[in-house]
Amino acid sequence: MSRSIIAFIGAAACCIGVCAEELKLPIDSDDKGTVYVNPNLSPTENAVNTKGATVGVERTDGSGVSGGVDTSKERPTYSLGASTGGKRSYSAGVFSDGKNDAGVKAGVTIKY
Repeated sequence: MSRSIIAFIGAAACCIGVCAEELKLPIDSDDKGTVYVNPNLSPTENAVNTKGATVGVERTDGSGVSGGVDTSKERPTYSLGASTGGKRSYSAGVFSDGKNDAGVKAGVTIKY
């Protein structure tokens, strides 16, 4: 019986991880797209701390651009990114703390 409980908890955790999306708070929206802010939140026992944010524009076709800062580490990390829209979407981004940590990321999303 304990194995089935562990399996159920594991499956529920996987579903939560897959279904979880970033919190995007819309600032302005019209028929062309939405301007949003995505705060980097750190919950504590009594409050929620903000450790940076990303500001972006997402168009109705799914394409968009974003830029932000993450202050959760010793040095702030700055990032820029963009993505195309449609059924096959390409995305790319760069990040750097201005000293040691820097990188490039890219991806493809296929909607079916």
